[in-house]
Amino acid sequence: MIRYPVIGGPSDMMIKRRLYVGLLVASLLILVGVTLGVWYLIANRDVAVSRVILNLALTVAAIVFVITAGGILGIVVTIIRSQAMPSFDVMVRTANQLLFPLAVFLGTVIGIGKEKVWQSFIAVNNTLVKAKTSLKSGSRLLILVPHCLQDSDCPYKITADVNNCKKCGKCCIKDLIELADKYRAVLKVATGGTLARKYILDCRPQAVVAVACERDLSSGIQDAGVLPVLGVLNSRPNGPCFNTKVAVEEVENAIRTIIKG
Repeated sequence: MIRYPVIGGPSDMMIKRRLYVGLLVASLLILVGVTLGVWYLIANRDVAVSRVILNLALTVAAIVFVITAGGILGIVVTIIRSQAMPSFDVMVRTANQLLFPLAVFLGTVIGIGKEKVWQSFIAVNNTLVKAKTSLKSGSRLLILVPHCLQDSDCPYKITADVNNCKKCGKCCIKDLIELADKYRAVLKVATGGTLARKYILDCRPQAVVAVACERDLSSGIQDAGVLPVLGVLNSRPNGPCFNTKVAVEEVENAIRTIIKG
């Protein structure tokens, strides 16, 4: 089995999670401030807007903000306790869906690269998934990996059927096939988000272990909705989308985290 270095320890993971949570809080405060400022300006001007409509809009905004704040609180408590809080699931998804784009933008504005924010989001997502997802052995698990893990000189097309791999050992696809067989999971190699979504629809998994870069993992997790996705970052020693690598041990740890037995 080819072995690649495992990236990131517990302390590094905690720092990553704090970054995204901090940006979520900052994003929410900015939205609250902007909303109150707009409401104040409109309410104190002689414009043809009914006071009832203004108050109704403010009430709706307040409800959204409360739900979003509850989602952030749910994330923080789950991280601290390492225990799922099912009653906060909807709030957590709402907070991520509404504030994720603003958090990325805010991070860029204050000099934090997008990749760091994406890494932090993935770390938070993985914590949430680990806290609440525990499938029984034999459940439908999909291992989704990018085609750039395949050796670029390989003539065999494995996106249509991963069993076309000849297991020569020049890349980690051989190890991933063995891993999928070991845990009775389905392994699929995708060329992009569209094909990845098709595989999810076709396989109807109960959980996904996904390997990709920061950007693709973040967007894939967002697209998955309620489906639990545990993300594993690949490494790119030869640049993006070309002969990338992944620590097979990390993939196996992700599988063992999700599957009991």
